[in-house]
Amino acid sequence: MRAAPLHLEAGSDVRLTLEQFARQSKATGFVLSVVGNLSRAAFACPDRPAATIISGELEIITLQGTISPNGVHLHLSFSDVDCQVWGGHLEPGTLVLRGADLLVGLLEEAARPTTGPRVKIAVLPGCPYSIRALRMLRTLAIPYLEIEPDGAGPVPQLFIDGVAIGGYDALAELHGRGELEALRP
Repeated sequence: MRAAPLHLEAGSDVRLTLEQFARQSKATGFVLSVVGNLSRAAFACPDRPAATIISGELEIITLQGTISPNGVHLHLSFSDVDCQVWGGHLEPGTLVLRGADLLVGLLEEAARPTTGPRVKIAVLPGCPYSIRALRMLRTLAIPYLEIEPDGAGPVPQLFIDGVAIGGYDALAELHGRGELEALRP
């Protein structure tokens, strides 16, 4: 691993800057630390249809998650002028106020087999849990292959490296424990 310092000027969009950095440097890694402030924070809360937007003088508390040329998955927490803490999934539109300094850990490319996606998923059109599972995989930039359901159980049916892991709830639990990150290219 190598560490890369990254300075964001006033007005920079935090998420878009990190996405651009990952694409241009062809880097996979994670945010190690951050210090700075925001004029606007855009973040997604669970089960909310749209991003929450808060403007003002906001102090960044944490920014953590992963970056890769295929996308980012970052969580932000910050406080407002009343020291109330807010946070959620970082969305585009989060703007730096005066400046922000990040330290990004970049991983060395490990030899990976190129035999195709490690995740296979059996879904049915219109199934809400199938839709959620596919959305989660796309959001996390995890390659997957859709397969036909075997007819012997509910959908979605998920397989990682050929091992059945269950349905949407099992996928969400793995994500909650951070165990899906290893499946990203």
